[in-house]
Amino acid sequence: MDWGMKNRLSRIINPKSGHCVMLAVDHGYFGNVPGALKRFEDLNVLFEYADALMLTRGMLRNCVPAEVDKPIVLRVSAGASMLKELSNEEINVTIDDAIRLNVSAITCSIFIGGEYEKQSIMNLSKLVNWGQTYGIPVLAVTAVGREMVRDARYLGMASRMAAEMGATFVKTYYCEDFEEVTSICPAPVVIAGGRKIPERDALQMAKNAIDKGAVGVDMGRNIFQSDKPVGMIKAVREIVHNNASVDDAFEIYQNG
Repeated sequence: MDWGMKNRLSRIINPKSGHCVMLAVDHGYFGNVPGALKRFEDLNVLFEYADALMLTRGMLRNCVPAEVDKPIVLRVSAGASMLKELSNEEINVTIDDAIRLNVSAITCSIFIGGEYEKQSIMNLSKLVNWGQTYGIPVLAVTAVGREMVRDARYLGMASRMAAEMGATFVKTYYCEDFEEVTSICPAPVVIAGGRKIPERDALQMAKNAIDKGAVGVDMGRNIFQSDKPVGMIKAVREIVHNNASVDDAFEIYQNG
């Protein structure tokens, strides 16, 4: 890994703690627009507490002030909406535009077991080649086919495949026996926040993931759909970076 790629990755994964808190705001690219995402001004107060923002170029250009000094993990894939086959994705952003936007990493999904699995893996391979050429880290987001359960066997396989394809780091779902996922994947792993769940449950999930080998979390709905979003992202940070207990983190959330 050359200096440029190391430097960009160090902006996302804090070199002091070895961990990261990413704020996911890329849901709208496939038509999933949770209510809180419509109030874009609500997101600005969260940027301060995120180590990195994961979003699309449209959200970046329209909703993130240029003076916000946060590393960007840019989604560069798109395809069908959530009403169709999600795995039918292609790369929709050029590397020139990603560089123009001064991003710190680029990302796409791979759909292991999905109808267009091969196409999604080739998409990732294209990003890895771009990343090696221009010194930009690549995040692979693992998804599995609808018939495949989100368990350690399949998520571990998907994460390992992403690393084998050359992904710099990998995002996957948390599951039981999560240490089996992180132990088989040689690239750093962050977990997806997933659907909205009660705040204490989300904090427990983050704690379990870090304890079982994840380097961080990429949460969206469990932060911006919380009744206290600032308190929630502060609580997640304390778990991820300072190894806070769930009880202590929950108190931070409650205090807003």
